[in-house]
Amino acid sequence: MASELKIEGQPLSGMPWEERPAGCKDVMWRYSANPIIGRDALSTSNSIFNSAVVPFGDGYAGVFRCDDTNRRMRLHAGFSKDGINWDIKEEDIVFTGADAGIGEWVYGYDPRVAWIEDRYYVTWCNGYHGPTIGCAWTKDFKTFHQLENAFIPFNRNGVMFPRKINGRFAMLSRPSDNGHTAFGDIFYSESPDMEFWGRHRHVMSPAAFEDSAWQCMKIGAGPIPIETSEGWLMIYHGVLRSCNGYVYSFGSALLDKDEPWKVIARSGPYLIAPRELYELTGDVPNVTFPCATLHDPETGRIAVYYGCADTVTGLAFGYIDEIIEFTKQTNIL
Repeated sequence: MASELKIEGQPLSGMPWEERPAGCKDVMWRYSANPIIGRDALSTSNSIFNSAVVPFGDGYAGVFRCDDTNRRMRLHAGFSKDGINWDIKEEDIVFTGADAGIGEWVYGYDPRVAWIEDRYYVTWCNGYHGPTIGCAWTKDFKTFHQLENAFIPFNRNGVMFPRKINGRFAMLSRPSDNGHTAFGDIFYSESPDMEFWGRHRHVMSPAAFEDSAWQCMKIGAGPIPIETSEGWLMIYHGVLRSCNGYVYSFGSALLDKDEPWKVIARSGPYLIAPRELYELTGDVPNVTFPCATLHDPETGRIAVYYGCADTVTGLAFGYIDEIIEFTKQTNIL
């Protein structure tokens, strides 16, 4: 890791890791034992993907998207010692404490989890007269306290920053529609209390097809951004509308530390795009969708959890300094 780069976060020497394969020149590489979570890890699951993972105790915890065999979108808690082998609980997460107007469960998917100050904040795409951003907190991944939805419909991909910015909670999101959303920009919002959200700022639009086709239709924030001395490293997904449907890939961007709606650099090439059979074939073919990362500031290692073909969960690895250098060298701004 370049000596001048500083990466924030707690040391995480026991995180999942596999060295770059011999002869591989890619900035990120896939875990050789992918997928790490199959579609039938639960007795009732049709698919398990697009999920959130964080360090917890002497191992890891997560909130998992588990669509059941009724094809209902549910959230389940899970625990792991090594970040690879998971015990995902059979019962759905039950959110408590919400106002009755928003507390009735309709559906929930694509969760993210961020540790902020003294608790874990969970965001997810929450059904409330259409998709919006649900919010909750937990300290033990057993009891989940639901807060107000962050926004009115329609919105998806609500991703918290791991600390307050200028004294306020901060979130990225992607305003959308009630369908499959053939458009989408990333926006930034702030809140003093996790209830009232404002100071909305535009961050990024889809790229021009001529500049970067993999992200030319819509984009959305992925895992919780990682704070570095170069700025916030944001892994995000982008979508290409091909003659065979949507193709989801992911790349990287650097955001200003104090004003994260200002983009410093944005990768032209993707980091990971559908290539392996488990990414190409599934309920929704041609999807690689990042929702969580683990990283170790001391070694600069990063592990990205991503959904594959809306069916299973995979892992990809890299080094933060190499991703940042890649982002700057391929910048399309």
